[in-house]
Amino acid sequence: MFNGHFERIFSTMFLIISSLFVHIAFLVSVVDIYFKSPIVHNIKPQSSPLEAPARRLVLMVADGLRADSFLGADDLFKTNASHLRHVIEEREAWGVSHTRVPTESRPGYVTLIAGLYEDPSAIAKGWKDNPVEFDSVFNESRYTWSWGSPDILPMFAKGASGNHVYIDMYGSEVEDFSGRRSTTRLDTWVFRKVEEFLNHAKTDAVLNEKLHQDKIVFFLHLLGLDTAGHTHKPHSVEYKENIRVVDAGIKRIEEMIEEFYQHDKKTAYVFTSDHGMTDWGSHGAGDKSETETPLVAWGAGVRGPRPSTSAEPSSPASWRLGHLSRSDVSQADVAPLMASLIGIPVPVNSVGTLPRDYLEVTEHHLSELMFSNARQMVAQYNKKRELTEAGSLSWIYKEFSVLNRSKETKLTDQIRSHIRAKRYTESVSTFLSFLCV
Repeated sequence: MFNGHFERIFSTMFLIISSLFVHIAFLVSVVDIYFKSPIVHNIKPQSSPLEAPARRLVLMVADGLRADSFLGADDLFKTNASHLRHVIEEREAWGVSHTRVPTESRPGYVTLIAGLYEDPSAIAKGWKDNPVEFDSVFNESRYTWSWGSPDILPMFAKGASGNHVYIDMYGSEVEDFSGRRSTTRLDTWVFRKVEEFLNHAKTDAVLNEKLHQDKIVFFLHLLGLDTAGHTHKPHSVEYKENIRVVDAGIKRIEEMIEEFYQHDKKTAYVFTSDHGMTDWGSHGAGDKSETETPLVAWGAGVRGPRPSTSAEPSSPASWRLGHLSRSDVSQADVAPLMASLIGIPVPVNSVGTLPRDYLEVTEHHLSELMFSNARQMVAQYNKKRELTEAGSLSWIYKEFSVLNRSKETKLTDQIRSHIRAKRYTESVSTFLSFLCV
């Protein structure tokens, strides 16, 4: 009798311990798979050998601006964003930039500027700091000057090698979510600081010399709309008034930059957002209002407007833009676009693909840009393959057969051969087939 009792106890304990072990194993595997940094180091940057279409880039990010709030062409929009509406109609390429969850500010900016989707371990730091340093468009630039919030700017200066990323921030106490103060003052602060900076450069010979070099970036972080959305909601008068202020500020900054550089037609402009916002003023999840943001590009190297085709995404009637070609992108594609415009390497850990539909360059130039994008992806892939192989038992490790070393070499050699033979269409087609692997 006692033996049977002890057997039951032993059997029960064994089941409990086995179940606990299995649950721990599953938990560890989930953390190991999904909370591993996508960032790897010691990758050689790749760049195009040809002269860049632009010498400088102006990146303007309206934090928390959803696509339909910006692109919707009701009467109020026409009044509040007349400049950017004119740019869309007359001078630029536009579309929707599709973000990923979590639709928070830090992941959005990392994707836009570094081309990679956020390191999951950053959640442990509240999306505020870099758990692992990463490459970015700012890091690859010759110089970057940025203005805006202390929540965003420091992470790109911290992750940059050398001292060539400059930041100018207001204090955290200025970010008021109580609704008692106008949210537009966050954006007017940025516009005022940029204006003061350009005026100062006219009398500062050292700064003026830096500003007249190539491969430079100006970054304007505009937080007012995000604050307005949280405190007043995206359909409020305050939110739409903030759009008007941003629109007017962008027009003024563009005029000043063009005047400073004597209208040399070597400046590229990119306007977008890090994430959208729900009707009730929140973000973080995957609702369409949170994941669809506007993308507007114009200036040097960017194509002008052209008629839409049936193959392109259809736009809501309220946007009144159905007659214009719309070019949608994944948010990570913005980084290789910006890098290609000013002739710097695509950030080494970028997963973005150059959105060629935004560019106005020769077929040769486009082929070289896409080839450098392909080499950057191959270099990243090879480094991750090396790390995986080094961390695996030799008798367990199996190479990914769809893109093994021989196939990878064959594809890159084909692209290079097509470019040398001036078969540019074929080189682009081979690059696209490489992406489908």
